[in-house]
Amino acid sequence: MLSIQRDYRSIEELPYELVERKGVGHPDTMCDAMAERMSRYYSLYCIKEFGGVAHHWFDKVTLYGGGADIGYRRGELVSPYRVKVFGKAAFRVGEAEIPVRDIMFRAAADVLAEVTTGFDAARHLVVELGVVDHQGSGRGVSRYQPASPNDLVPLRSGGLVSNDTNLLHGYAPLSRLENVVLGLENLVNGADFKHRHADTGWDVKVFGSRRHNTFNLIVNMPFLANCIESMDHYLARKETIQMELEEHVRAQGINDFHMLMNATDRNGRPYLTALGSVADTGDVGVVGRGNRVNGLITPMRPMSIEAPAGKNPLDHTGKIYNVLAMRLAQQVHDEFGSPTQVHIFTSKEAPLERPDEVVVTSLSAPEPALNTMVEAAIAATGDLTVELIETGITLW
Repeated sequence: MLSIQRDYRSIEELPYELVERKGVGHPDTMCDAMAERMSRYYSLYCIKEFGGVAHHWFDKVTLYGGGADIGYRRGELVSPYRVKVFGKAAFRVGEAEIPVRDIMFRAAADVLAEVTTGFDAARHLVVELGVVDHQGSGRGVSRYQPASPNDLVPLRSGGLVSNDTNLLHGYAPLSRLENVVLGLENLVNGADFKHRHADTGWDVKVFGSRRHNTFNLIVNMPFLANCIESMDHYLARKETIQMELEEHVRAQGINDFHMLMNATDRNGRPYLTALGSVADTGDVGVVGRGNRVNGLITPMRPMSIEAPAGKNPLDHTGKIYNVLAMRLAQQVHDEFGSPTQVHIFTSKEAPLERPDEVVVTSLSAPEPALNTMVEAAIAATGDLTVELIETGITLW
């Protein structure tokens, strides 16, 4: 199962690097967060009511944004966000109904309230269901049409197999550029920053490039229209924010850099939103089009194209092994120091504790120790499922 490779070139040795992060208020990231919250709430409901989790997946969530009246000192949503949920789930266990529509609405509303300013679910949200309970090829009727709680899967159940054929990747550590890009978005959308700069929006996108040791950073961040009085006021606020962000970058030990904030200003118009996201004005979001599990888009690194958010946390290895690969890479790096990559391949119906292949690339980790670490990580997939459901793991 385990293969070890020793030839690995650090990303820092490359002359050029590109990184992107879509912030928590970006429509694509909103969809990832809503899909995962839907899976968690659905699972928690099933555990509370029936003692196990019904099979489901909600990883095809889309958001087509609302309409807004925006101007200086004026920002109001006049047409609601519309969230469409495509997927499969059980709607009842025996004769007991699962309130799928209510669960989906509450999950979407909770996420949107966290990543916008002034969101009111009753006025600003419509949720439409495209969820079915049809049986897949080769599946028993109990999978999506359980006759009793005995057909559901309790947490930490043994004998589970992979629900799909997947290829997953993880690596550690993050590069200097990756840390800066991730850190800037986390700063701007963090609670302390939003408390001090309550007029800033949430749809933050950060791009970064590095040529040798010279960094270029682009930060796109809207302001709330009802807080901005004029173009001069907007430019003054943007200057204040940019100075703080540049100081943050310098504090990371990076001094040779250039930052461009709100590139759209070059068309002579300010970047203003009603609730803090371009979803206010009709932009569309889809699960899986944004950040990978480590929170970044890294085209010069190994990246899985899996969209883990909303997938079944019991047996969908596109979700479970995605997190596992990232965490295992970090564990090997922390223990042995050298940059590490982890690649996991599994085929459908393979036992969760025996994926087809695990490849670890590390210059320094000894094989016996790697074997022990990999086996322990694979054996703990049940604990990972519990964490995904009970406390949540950020996958974007």
